[in-house]
Amino acid sequence: MPKIELRTEIKADIAIVFDFARSIDLHKISTEQTNEKAVAGKTSGLIEMHESVTWRAKHFGIYQNLTSKITEFDRPNYFTDEMQSGIFKAFKHEHHFAELNGGTLMTDIFDYKSPFGILGKLADKLFLEKYMTEFLTKRNRIVKEFAETDKWP
Repeated sequence: MPKIELRTEIKADIAIVFDFARSIDLHKISTEQTNEKAVAGKTSGLIEMHESVTWRAKHFGIYQNLTSKITEFDRPNYFTDEMQSGIFKAFKHEHHFAELNGGTLMTDIFDYKSPFGILGKLADKLFLEKYMTEFLTKRNRIVKEFAETDKWP
């Protein structure tokens, strides 16, 4: 079961970073490469405790749906989303925020289980863990970029 942990330092207030990290609209911007769209549940704005969103996106040439739900929420310190349905066997994505040198340290912990038993474990080693790390890193770069600038309308 791979676990990806990323730390991103952002020169912005913790509450701003927290809200950008849970923004459905900013997530859409950060995932343009996969044509990700929110198609059910919370489809825009800031996702809250017990709310879910269903994303439709193209990964590895195949359109897939994935529904995740906010299962833990303590603004502005952390929130967790967990897969309810989708291609993974399971995933839990923890988002932690801490004040750091006048800015914010955003820490992602993405813990997932691939489907298909031994074939899934092989896919993790060959490409999936790297793909997911790059996907989350790009998302974090977008959160950082918008939080540190006045790009948001």
